[in-house]
Amino acid sequence: MQENSRHSVYKSAERDVESIERIPLTPQTASPAYRLAFRDEDFLCRDALRPVRLQLELLKPQLILDEKEIVSTVVFFGGARIPAPGANGEGSAAPELARFYDEARRFAAMISEESLNRGGREFVVVTGGGPGVMEAGNRGAAEAGARSIGLNIVLQHEQAPNEYVTPELCFNFHYFAIRKMHFLMRAAAVAVFPGGFGTLDELFETLTLVQTHRMEPVPILLFGEKFWRGIINFEAIAEAGTISPEDLQLFRFVETAEEGWSIVREAAGIE
Repeated sequence: MQENSRHSVYKSAERDVESIERIPLTPQTASPAYRLAFRDEDFLCRDALRPVRLQLELLKPQLILDEKEIVSTVVFFGGARIPAPGANGEGSAAPELARFYDEARRFAAMISEESLNRGGREFVVVTGGGPGVMEAGNRGAAEAGARSIGLNIVLQHEQAPNEYVTPELCFNFHYFAIRKMHFLMRAAAVAVFPGGFGTLDELFETLTLVQTHRMEPVPILLFGEKFWRGIINFEAIAEAGTISPEDLQLFRFVETAEEGWSIVREAAGIE
């Protein structure tokens, strides 16, 4: 464990843990009541401790990302069911969507090359850490020789991290809300590829945060105009008066990695 760099007169938690492990086993020391609170999983998992777990889940990735000097990210949202071209799997998306795996992979490589130019601290690719578009994003970063982040979440059907996430930047979450905060806290751009309910949730949360000025405007790229217009009638929402016409300018449709990278470069002032 990492020691606190600031001198303290108090005995460290790590030393107390070591001391506890040397204490003889008795009925008293074997009792759950005797466990140190921060080492007692049964205690930490109580309903009453939910606020503490929320704080820990916010703090752990935050501290690690700060230690790794991650300043800004480019977020990749998209479907777990979109396979690599030529791959087949049960429950896969429509074959015509497979091309977006390659677009995500190439876009991640372009982003990561710029990240390497900046010491690997800015424009770091971050995905949900799973398969499909998420895998493509981490894969493109790895192929460019850059590190990338994976924000996994515990699901009923286990979503194991894909093999391309940088191991020391691979996180696991219980709370969707905290995970979504970490997606956007450092975002310099957001790339949204075709996907399902989760992708739609992430897209509209991002749009809402920018629309309500709770988040600074960043490029929000929707890859695949045909897909997005086929499932969402954005103009109808504006015509109904439930959003303003100018809200339609919060995002841009793109088809290729090159188009997306051009918009990100312009927004960031990259020559």
